[in-house]
Amino acid sequence: MSPDALRNQQVDSSMRVVIIGGGVMGAATASFLGARYGIRATVIERDASYARASSALSVCAIRQQFSTEINIRISQQSLAFYRDIGTQLAVGADRPSIGLVEPGYLYLATSAGANVLEENQALQTRCGAAVALLSPSELARRFPWLSLEQIALGSLGLSTATSGEGWFDGYSALQAFRQHAIAHGAQFLEAEAVDFDVRDGAVQSVITSAGDRIAADAVLITAGAWSSPLAGMLGFDLPVRARKRDVFSLQAPGPLPGCPLVIDPSGFWFRPDGDTGQFLCGSPPRGEDIDGVPLDQVDHGLFDEWLWPRLAERVPQFDELRVTGSWAGYYEYNTFDQNGLVGRLPGVRNAFVAAGFSGHGLQQAPAVGLGVAELIATGAYGVLDLSPLGLERIAAKAPLVERNVI
Repeated sequence: MSPDALRNQQVDSSMRVVIIGGGVMGAATASFLGARYGIRATVIERDASYARASSALSVCAIRQQFSTEINIRISQQSLAFYRDIGTQLAVGADRPSIGLVEPGYLYLATSAGANVLEENQALQTRCGAAVALLSPSELARRFPWLSLEQIALGSLGLSTATSGEGWFDGYSALQAFRQHAIAHGAQFLEAEAVDFDVRDGAVQSVITSAGDRIAADAVLITAGAWSSPLAGMLGFDLPVRARKRDVFSLQAPGPLPGCPLVIDPSGFWFRPDGDTGQFLCGSPPRGEDIDGVPLDQVDHGLFDEWLWPRLAERVPQFDELRVTGSWAGYYEYNTFDQNGLVGRLPGVRNAFVAAGFSGHGLQQAPAVGLGVAELIATGAYGVLDLSPLGLERIAAKAPLVERNVI
């Protein structure tokens, strides 16, 4: 069925859709349900302050440099939406802005990883993404502040009419979706879902910690790092875990001209935060990646002992950095294959999931939110087929491997 046919298909606008999780994925789905189908979703969010929400703590970047076609397509659709968010999510005269900038992503590789960049770039180009492979001499001309010790190749995302990479204000994006959803009839409730009333293979209602029962014709779990226990109540072992990631805010002696978001072969990344010499950076955890580490335990030793020396090796100017702030947030980490888990929950005919995006949720929310709204309202995907992200791949032991996970 074509996207236009799906949009014009008769749907039951009185459908009672309950969304558990009011972060960007839940808010985006509620927005599309209301605006496109007249369905007034009820969104349950246990923390209306979003103090621990990944949507509020993310560094909020967007790219097309993935190694799977579905992720590239999702990012392209989402980028087009974010570029036009002032129109797409306008509420009356209020036209939201998320401060999107597109300096690109720069992946750096040693000789051992150069072939991966080349293979990825071939796929990205076939999908219409503008990505340039740069030799060390080309990198030196573009980024003279960059030390190229052991670097054999770089891969830089370029900004064109249909392609681009950069970053934006994720909290503003969350609030824009939330306000648009409310304007189209969604109700956001501060409550915690603790159980489900399931009969005849379908959820009848969602039960909150206060004992309230919220009737449901369809239920969507978009609770990010906290999605797995909810799916477990419905009999499905969802491989999504809360994995802490530390972010450090830095002041350098000055800006780096033309600096994109840089990903080093050793796994750390950095990007400008404005144009005054402020930067954000982060890296994978040292040692074992443990579930549910408290967010108030920022690993400053990680910065001092591991990250700073590598930053200074890659950018000599960073030898004079000073840390001006830090925070931690959770990746809703999919331990199966680090890709989003989207679609119907096996075994329960009216339950759906959108979780496990492993750091890509904010950038993928527009395309995934629309797709899930289509699936709930009409029974099928329309604009973009998200079935490669379906949960069936877990039972089939067929991971959708994404090589470009930061």
